[in-house]
Amino acid sequence: MTVMETETETRAGTASTRTDLCAAPPRAHPRPEGQDRYTISEVAAFTGLTAHTLRWYERIGLMSTVDRSHTGQRRFTNRDLDWLSFVGKLRLTGMPVADMVRYAELIREGEHTFEERQELLEATRRDVRTRIAELQDTLAVLDHKIEFYAGARRAPERPRA
Repeated sequence: MTVMETETETRAGTASTRTDLCAAPPRAHPRPEGQDRYTISEVAAFTGLTAHTLRWYERIGLMSTVDRSHTGQRRFTNRDLDWLSFVGKLRLTGMPVADMVRYAELIREGEHTFEERQELLEATRRDVRTRIAELQDTLAVLDHKIEFYAGARRAPERPRA
């Protein structure tokens, strides 16, 4: 699935679509839908990931199997780019790779895993909030020290005894 995960459900004969959007819109795709076939080197250049990392993500199940050309070359899509963007956000949270892989597996398993996915993301959010609080404390200490040194430089020199 992607950062913008779309699922269609049928309820009493009517179809409804649920879209899970991130707060920030995804980066614009280099190519429009339908023309979105990227080589591994193009994806590496676009995402900043190495080709080795992209292959590893696929091997460990962090990415779904990527389509291949008739010559066997990987062909990534805009959907893959969206997923890689989301994985990048998860990496920034400090989420362990094993949890990211588990999240990807849950998506592939379907809607009945919504609750477990939510729990995984909520645990990550708690960890992020804890880290933010720790960083805010650290920032306050740094601000205090910076103000101390700035004040010490402005103070008139005392005569030496």
